[in-house]
Amino acid sequence: MSISIVLADDHPLTREGIKGYLSKEPDFNIVGEYADGNATWAGIQTHRPQVALLDIRMPGLDGIAIARKVKEAGIPTASLMLTSYDANQYVMAALRAGARGYVLKTATMDTLSRAIRIAARGGFYLDSDVASAVEEGEDFVPEPVSVREREVLLLAARGLSGKEIASQLFISERTVQTHLASIYDKLGAKNKTEAMLLSLKYGIVTMEELLD
Repeated sequence: MSISIVLADDHPLTREGIKGYLSKEPDFNIVGEYADGNATWAGIQTHRPQVALLDIRMPGLDGIAIARKVKEAGIPTASLMLTSYDANQYVMAALRAGARGYVLKTATMDTLSRAIRIAARGGFYLDSDVASAVEEGEDFVPEPVSVREREVLLLAARGLSGKEIASQLFISERTVQTHLASIYDKLGAKNKTEAMLLSLKYGIVTMEELLD
C-alpha cells in the first residue's frame, strides 16, 4: 500500500530534488507539492495525505503553523518537518504543535524515507542531530513509570496500534489503554506525542530505544 505525501518547500531546486528521490520509492505517492504555506494547508485539506513534509520557513503559513492547524482540525495527516533549522526553539515548537517528526536537510535520503514510513504508521521520528533538544533535563521529576508502562509507550511511539501492542505484550487492549492513561497522567501529557516528548526530556526513554 502506497504512502500519500504532500511536499512543501519554497525553494524549487530543493523541492524538485526531494520529489525526484521520493518518486523512485515504490511505496511513496506524492499527491501535492507546494511553494507556500497557505497553498500547502489547502492541499492538505483537499488530499488528506498520510504524511506532510513541511519546511519551517515558507511564505504565508510556516510549517509549524500548518502542523498546528492539522492537529486542531483532527486531520489524520502526520506532519514531518524537513528543515535546515536545528535550534532548540524550532524543534520544541514543532513537536508541541503536533509534528510527528523532525528531519534536517543535511540528513540522507535514506533517513528521510525511514522517517516518512515511521510517521505514516503513527510513529515518532527525530533526527539524531536534533535529539538533544528534547533530551535536556528539567527540574520537574515525574512520578515513576512502571516497566510495563514504558514498554507500552515505546511500542505506541513506534506506531503500533492498541491491538498490536496487546498482542505483542500478551495483554488486553483495555489494559494497553489503561497503561497509556496512567503514563499521560504521570507526565502531564495530553496525547501520545506529548508523552513521547516528555519521556525523552525526563530520560524515561532514549532516542536509541525509540528508533530501534
